Amino acid sequence: MRPVLGTVRSKLMALVGLSSLVALAVVPLIGSLMRTELLAQIDDRVQDAEKAFGIELDDDIKDLTLAARSLARDGEVQAAARIKDGAKLAILAKQFHDVYEDFDVAFFDPSGTLLTAVGCGSARRELASSPELLDALKNNHEFQGVIAFGCEQAGPSAVRPPPAYVVAVPMPGIGLVLTCLPLDAHLVANAGSKLGVQIALLANPQGDMLEVARTSGFPGKAPHLVAGAEPMQTRRDDRFAFMRFDPPQIQSQNAKFAVVVSMDVSQIQTSMETHLRNALVAIVIATLIALMVGVRIANTMSKAVRQISDAQRKLQDQQYVKVRAMHTGDEIEDLAHGFNSMIDGLQERDKLRSTMGKYMTEQVVEHLLAGKVQLGGESLNVTVLFSDIRSFTTISEKMPAHDLVALLNEYFTEMVRVVMDEGGVVDKYIGDAIMAVFGAPVPKPDDAIRAVRAAIRMRKALDLLNDRLEVRGIARLRTGIGIHTGIVVAGNIGSDQRMEYTVIGDAVNLASRLESATKELHVDMAISEDTWNLVHGQFDLDLLKEITVKGREQPVKVYTVPLTAPEPPPLHAV
Repeated sequence: MRPVLGTVRSKLMALVGLSSLVALAVVPLIGSLMRTELLAQIDDRVQDAEKAFGIELDDDIKDLTLAARSLARDGEVQAAARIKDGAKLAILAKQFHDVYEDFDVAFFDPSGTLLTAVGCGSARRELASSPELLDALKNNHEFQGVIAFGCEQAGPSAVRPPPAYVVAVPMPGIGLVLTCLPLDAHLVANAGSKLGVQIALLANPQGDMLEVARTSGFPGKAPHLVAGAEPMQTRRDDRFAFMRFDPPQIQSQNAKFAVVVSMDVSQIQTSMETHLRNALVAIVIATLIALMVGVRIANTMSKAVRQISDAQRKLQDQQYVKVRAMHTGDEIEDLAHGFNSMIDGLQERDKLRSTMGKYMTEQVVEHLLAGKVQLGGESLNVTVLFSDIRSFTTISEKMPAHDLVALLNEYFTEMVRVVMDEGGVVDKYIGDAIMAVFGAPVPKPDDAIRAVRAAIRMRKALDLLNDRLEVRGIARLRTGIGIHTGIVVAGNIGSDQRMEYTVIGDAVNLASRLESATKELHVDMAISEDTWNLVHGQFDLDLLKEITVKGREQPVKVYTVPLTAPEPPPLHAV
C-alpha cells in the first residue's frame, strides 16, 4: 500500500492544477453514475420482489400439499367419501378452509363426479372436466401443478374461471381430494401488498399474452415484456419502469406465467436531475476554491482512517461494526471494502457456527469449518444408529396433522438431545425415523460405546416422554433401534449448488435392517456382532439369535440390551 500522506498530497496538487478539466469531465460522469444507480435500485427491488414472491408461492404450495394429503389420509374423510356423503365432506373440508381462507377444497368420486366443494364459487363444471384431475383419478397418482381453469368463478370481464395451482391426491377406490389456490386478482393483490409494488400476472408469456389479474394501482395494461428485452422500459411521459420475471413454481407444459413489476420512477428521475444541476453548481464553485476542497478531502480521508481504527478496536471486543461506504478512489477505499468484507465473513462464520450447532457437536462444527471434509468423501469406520417409531402410520391416521407435527417435534427434541450429548451427529430425519452417526467426520476410539449408551438413554428418555403423553391422553410411543459398526464413505454429496454431508455404505443399510428386525425379534434394540465386539465389556448384552437380512448371504448375530439394564451416566468429553 502506498503511503496515505503521499496520496493525499498528489490529489491536492491535481485538484488545484486541473480544476477546469474536472468541471468538464465530472458532470457527465455524475449523470452516468446516477443513471446506473437508478437501474441498480430498480433491479434490486425487482430481485427482492421476485424472491419474496417465490417464497410466498412455496409456502402456499407446501400448505396446499399438506392440506390435500392430510384430508386424503383422514379416516372420517375416507368414510364419508366412500358413501358419497357430501354434507359430511363439506364439514370436514371447511375445517381446513377456515384455517387457509385462500384455499378451496373439493371431493370427487371415482367416476369424476363432484361430491362437494368448499370455496369453489361456480367453476365446478370446468374443475370436474380438467384432464389433469381425470388422469389423476384414472391412474391413482398424485398431481401437483397449474390447471387452465381453476376453482373460482370468472370475474366481471372474464369468460372462464382464472387458472389455479392445485394438488390432487387420490384415495384409491374411494375418490379424489383436491386443494386449490386460485391464481386470481386476490392472490395478485395480496402479493402486491406484501411486496410493496404494483404487479400484473400474465398467462402464456411465450405465446398470446393474456392479463390474468393486476393490482389496483398498476398503470394501464401490462406491457408484454419478452426475454432479452431492455432491463427497464418506460411508457412515454408516464415515467413508469416495468420489469418481468417468470416464477418457476407456476410454469407447466400447457400454461406459462409471468409477473410484471411496475414502479413509478418519475420522482427518482426528477431527483436525479435536481442533483445533477446542483452538482454542476458545486463543481463550478469547486474550481474557484480548489484548495479549500482539497483540504476538506484530506480531512475526510483522515476521518475515514479514524473510522477504520475505531471499528478495529471494537472488533477486538467482538463488536462487528462496519465503516461507512467511502468513495475516495484510493487505497483507503480498498481498505474500507476489505474491512467490511472481513466483518461480513466473521458474521457469516458465527451464523454458520450457530446454525450447525443445532445439528452436531462443537467438535464436529470446528472440523467442518476448518475445511477438513474432502469433496467426494473419505472412508471411515463409524457406528450407525437407526431409530424408528412403531406403527406410526396408524398414529398419523388418528391424529390431526398439526397435532402430529407437534408430537414429532417433541419426540425428536428428546431423542436428538441424547444423541448429541453422546457426541453423535444427526445425519437425517426420514419421516418419523432418525439416522445418527458416531465417528464422522471426527472419529473417536469409543464411538461404538457412545452409540450403545445413546440407545439406552433414548429408551429411558422415551419412557419419560410417554409418561407425559399419557397425562395428556396420548397413547405411548414404541420405537425400534438398530446399531451397526462398519466402514462407510463420509463426505459432501450433491452438486455445486446444493451439497449435503452424509455417510453411505453397506454399514448404513445393515443398521437400517437391524432396526426393522426388532419387530420380529420382539425387542426394542438390535445390535450387530461387529458392534458387540467393541462394547461387550462395557454393557450387559444378551445374544438373541442369528438372522438373515436382505442383501446379505451370511447370517448376522444380533444382541440386545435387556430392559432391566441401568441407564449409564452421560459422557461429557465429546
